Amino acid sequence: MWRVIGIGVLAALLAAAGGEQGAAGQAALGSGIAQTPYDGTLRRVRVPILMYHYVSDLPEDADDMRRGLTITPDQFREQMVYLRAAGYTTISLYQLRDALTRGTPLPSQPIILTFDDGYLDHYIHVFPTLKRFGYTGTFFIITGLADAAHPGHLSWTQIREMAAAGMSMESHTKNHPDLRNRSYEFLVYELLGSLESLQAHTGVPAHMLAYPVGRYDDAVLAVARQMPIWAAVTTQPGAVHTTDRLLELARVRVPADAGAAGLAAALREYAS
Repeated sequence: MWRVIGIGVLAALLAAAGGEQGAAGQAALGSGIAQTPYDGTLRRVRVPILMYHYVSDLPEDADDMRRGLTITPDQFREQMVYLRAAGYTTISLYQLRDALTRGTPLPSQPIILTFDDGYLDHYIHVFPTLKRFGYTGTFFIITGLADAAHPGHLSWTQIREMAAAGMSMESHTKNHPDLRNRSYEFLVYELLGSLESLQAHTGVPAHMLAYPVGRYDDAVLAVARQMPIWAAVTTQPGAVHTTDRLLELARVRVPADAGAAGLAAALREYAS
């Protein structure tokens, strides 16, 4: 279930233009607040945002990192069966943002499925399973790899097909670098460049971001607020989100090599 807790109004955050309090409030809320309606109430919403990486069988030479980021296609299908039986409804990050900024109602058990890095197995295994269950997912694309037709990653043709089917194809930057301690120009290239590539290839504006390896700093947040980035996900654990932290949304890591029982345990950890 999600809860709304009014803890302030817009006037308390966005004071007179140029005012110190107003500037701080606007920075905290991010660029998207100014771009779409916001009713002035800060809210808390509990929605698990699941974080997936590989959904594939393990290669024989898999290292510890690959093992720690992988579930099999059968395990993924088992998890989707569990979510349906448990009464979960998939929503998008856009719906979560609307709930936080405008109080838009959500289903009784909302959940968001996110998939990092744009691996080819997202098209081969994840996409057909989501369609079969009538679920939606958010896929964070490293657009430079799509530009290079990198083997093992989604092509622009596949990305377009997934976008046309209702999947959210969003930014994981152009080249998946560590964004910390970078110049303004570097950050604009990586962030805005990826958003523009996604819109150019799919015809659908992208407004969501996943920080590569979850790494960011204050400079990254400052640049993101200047762009049409409406929300961003981290690798920080949690399932409670607030209006003033739209650029630092927590996620629930899906355990490696886990089926329904493993997912259920991960969700229980953040149930209260």
